[in-house]
Amino acid sequence: MRNLFAFIYRFRAFLVFVLLEVLCVYMIVRYNTYQGAAFFNSANKYIGQVLEYQSSVTDYFRLASVNTTLARENAALREEVMRNRLEEQADSTDRLDTLYYAPSDTSKLSPYVLHAGRVINNSVRRTNNYLTLSIGTADGVMPGMGVISSHGAVGRIKTVSEHYSTATSLLHSQLLISAKIKSNSTFGTVKWNGGNYRTALLDYIPLHIKPAKGDTIVTSGFNTVFPEGIMIGTINSVEKEQDKSFYTIKVKLAVDFAQLSYVYVVENTLKDERDSLEIETGIQPNE
Repeated sequence: MRNLFAFIYRFRAFLVFVLLEVLCVYMIVRYNTYQGAAFFNSANKYIGQVLEYQSSVTDYFRLASVNTTLARENAALREEVMRNRLEEQADSTDRLDTLYYAPSDTSKLSPYVLHAGRVINNSVRRTNNYLTLSIGTADGVMPGMGVISSHGAVGRIKTVSEHYSTATSLLHSQLLISAKIKSNSTFGTVKWNGGNYRTALLDYIPLHIKPAKGDTIVTSGFNTVFPEGIMIGTINSVEKEQDKSFYTIKVKLAVDFAQLSYVYVVENTLKDERDSLEIETGIQPNE
């Protein structure tokens, strides 16, 4: 306190000057219309800039929460899109496929549920690549479920804990995805053979088919992992090799695995029923 009084006494002339200046400015602004308007307009401008900066900083630290909310909303919208697609397929046929559709059962008409999750670990340079997701059994995720992104197929869930899960990436030497050429519905298998993480192979396309560069490759729907019509990529090249009964087709993958942030785990509510039926019949379920 003694030092404070000493400071005030030492700079008493300057402090009185500042006080009088503030008082003069106040009186000018208070009792003069033009000066008052100019002052408040300028003050509002700078205050607005400060508030805008404050809002930007706050929004930055809320990005993770906002992105999670948006991912969940996108999952709901994608479920609606798949539901509409299945309804259109049902309306275009004279009979209903009893495996997926029933007139009085909405869950059978749209058996797929999407769970949004954040990618917290990922690899693209290895022979066998995996992803780690921020969702687990507490969110409804189970081993064997498919993983997709906003651009296309990503992989399949391998192991799950309560709050996390790992997924076998499409960039894995042992992961096969049942696929088809969208333009003619010829089905084959997509497999990654290593090397470029943006390119995979489409196998088992017979020679009497005429695939062309740029044709779209989507999931076939022949398994319980991925819904039909999920984007995989586009044909990059087609080669006809001697002594082979199938084309060698390279596919440019739609998903850039080096930039994955959020994905959707696909739950098929009818998977167990269909798998049990096929195993009982002696049919090997497609990958």
